[in-house]
Amino acid sequence: MNVTREVILDLLPVYLSGEASVGTRTLIEEFLKQDPELAKKIRSEWMEKMSEAAPSVLPPELELRAFRKTKRLLGWQKWLLGFAIFFTLIPASFQSTISGGQITKFQFFLENYPAEGGLCLAFAAAFWFGYFLLRRRLRTTAL
Repeated sequence: MNVTREVILDLLPVYLSGEASVGTRTLIEEFLKQDPELAKKIRSEWMEKMSEAAPSVLPPELELRAFRKTKRLLGWQKWLLGFAIFFTLIPASFQSTISGGQITKFQFFLENYPAEGGLCLAFAAAFWFGYFLLRRRLRTTAL
């Protein structure tokens, strides 16, 4: 089978990315041994691209700053969740009156104190909103 230069050029991206099969790699390497001009051209282009793709110099304390920020955000998330649960459960709490060893009256907090219960639910909504907003932020930044 006669392999042309165009076929090799078509297969080069797969070869250079490391995704080529063993047979394709062997075919390209054998062809490059026969065509040193093409091999030299590919080598020089590959070296140029590798020098352009050099990693940027990052400050050494960047990892520590990212860790501290993540730790702080996770702490905020924990507190927001705690307050959200607390203020959600206050209006759902109840009061019972016991007389003579029997429960004679059973009332929810929201029935006795509707204004205060509504305020607690408003606080709960704010804390839940903050919690889910922070949770989404931590997820989208992959933290």
